[in-house]
Amino acid sequence: MVENTDVVVVGGGYAGVMAANRLTRHAGLTVTLVNPRRDFVHRVRLHQMVGGTGTAVVAYGEVLAERVRLVVDSAARIDAAGRRVELASGGAVGYDYLVYAVGSDSADPRVPGAAAFAYPVAGLEEAQRLLPVLAATPASAPVTVVGGGPTGIETAAELAERGREVTLACGGVLGPYLHRRGRRSVAGRLTALGVRVVEGAAAKVTAVTRDAVRLADGRELPSAVTVWTAGFGVPDLASRSGLRTDALGRLLTDETLTSVDDDRVVAAGDSAAPSGLPLRMSCQTAMPLGARAADTVLSRLAGEQPEPLSQSFGAQCVSLGRATGIFQFGNRSDVAVPFHIDGRLGATMKEAVCKGIVKHLADEAHAPGGYRLHRVKGGAGRRRALEALSAPAAARIPSSAAAEGEMITS
Repeated sequence: MVENTDVVVVGGGYAGVMAANRLTRHAGLTVTLVNPRRDFVHRVRLHQMVGGTGTAVVAYGEVLAERVRLVVDSAARIDAAGRRVELASGGAVGYDYLVYAVGSDSADPRVPGAAAFAYPVAGLEEAQRLLPVLAATPASAPVTVVGGGPTGIETAAELAERGREVTLACGGVLGPYLHRRGRRSVAGRLTALGVRVVEGAAAKVTAVTRDAVRLADGRELPSAVTVWTAGFGVPDLASRSGLRTDALGRLLTDETLTSVDDDRVVAAGDSAAPSGLPLRMSCQTAMPLGARAADTVLSRLAGEQPEPLSQSFGAQCVSLGRATGIFQFGNRSDVAVPFHIDGRLGATMKEAVCKGIVKHLADEAHAPGGYRLHRVKGGAGRRRALEALSAPAAARIPSSAAAEGEMITS
């Protein structure tokens, strides 16, 4: 092990904190975490913050190892040649290895009026900007939530349970990850809460005004407050720094999460695109990838070959207000299966997951190296996709049976 090695982690979310904590298990490392906030944002609780039923802020003292030096600043540029991170404040932090874990944020809506009149909730500051707007809006005034994924569903349910008149505009199918049985359960609960759900291509939002949302079929939904949850984007730090990315801006890496441009840069979480096949954006992905990124750095320092990615999935859980939720089971390749648990038990399981996330981070802070979930074998569908990519061009043309079955679902 090389002594006095500096590792800088850029981004203090689920992946970044896990990576930083895990790196402290070796005394020869100086670990620095660069993050624009002094507190950890528990993003899976932002919908509760918006609904006024909880907080999404956790003190770093609860989840970050004492040996990690926290630099509260934003990374302006990565100088890979000089091995330093240039900071927005004008300073810089040097590194021997860098873990790129900048996470994700709200996608550019690219819908007329959305930037001016809609309120994203993907980040803490965005949620904080929405709170006084909701407080100043009568409870009887119509609220439209745009986006039928987990964040949209959870936000709509939270606001409806607090007495708001809510419409959920999916622009596609409700809960696209869910199995059809789980989707029926979620639709039933939203109906019980009074949420009006509009689905399908005709429900795609084409414009947002101060007091309405326009859909693709010409309908207008009255909307005193429009909440935007449709899609995620990725900060452009990597591309601004001259590192190769995918079309969304995620850092391109190999299967050890090492940048294709620089073996001193390792990525984790929502901002990583291993082999150009990024995993689902979620904390379920981010924390294992953070542990894997740390292990890659430690392996290289020890002169060992890092292990390739083997990501296992198990479920997606969605809260539907405070008393109900759904725990949608999936296979290890992240495809939903028919079995789910809903109702009060579903809510209890979702809450256990939210608490468990913080516990995993805190446990790794106090006993680095103890986290093991990134070593659970999985990702058979991913391995098949990688094999298909590496096959000769003629072999990539699937038979009709394969095209309609395994290749698509994996």
